[in-house]
Amino acid sequence: MRGPIEGVPFVVMPVFFTFAQVREDLAHHTEGLSTEMVWQRLKNNAPLGFHLRHMGGSVDRLLTYLEGGQLSEAQMAALRVEAQPGADLSAILTELYERLESAEQRLRQLDVSRLDAPRFVGRKHLPTTVLGLLVHIAEHTERHLGQAITTAKLVRR
Repeated sequence: MRGPIEGVPFVVMPVFFTFAQVREDLAHHTEGLSTEMVWQRLKNNAPLGFHLRHMGGSVDRLLTYLEGGQLSEAQMAALRVEAQPGADLSAILTELYERLESAEQRLRQLDVSRLDAPRFVGRKHLPTTVLGLLVHIAEHTERHLGQAITTAKLVRR
């Protein structure tokens, strides 16, 4: 359990708690992994590097939709290379943590007076709400965190 975060609306706090969990768990579970381990594919499963990049990228993209925007070409380009191997663990984690910090700054600016305000996701303009996107950011990030932890444990074998 975590206490209140000053300056963060209560409805947004679970997303901040998710990001804190990401930082703590990845620090523990990825320590000492080589670049080869980060990009090792286990059968048909995505490598750890993908999950780490995807966490940061998906948070950024979902926040864009939360803010009522559409994805930029730079965001689309980043999406296309999330699974591309090569970067070492330190570089990937640094990028992830920077994206989480940026997301926290954006979330602090969120107007939570209209949690039911409509939002649309992706090319298909899937309907949701501000609250729906907040929940999805937290749950999607946690899903990939779990996959990252499991993958990190398996590549150590």
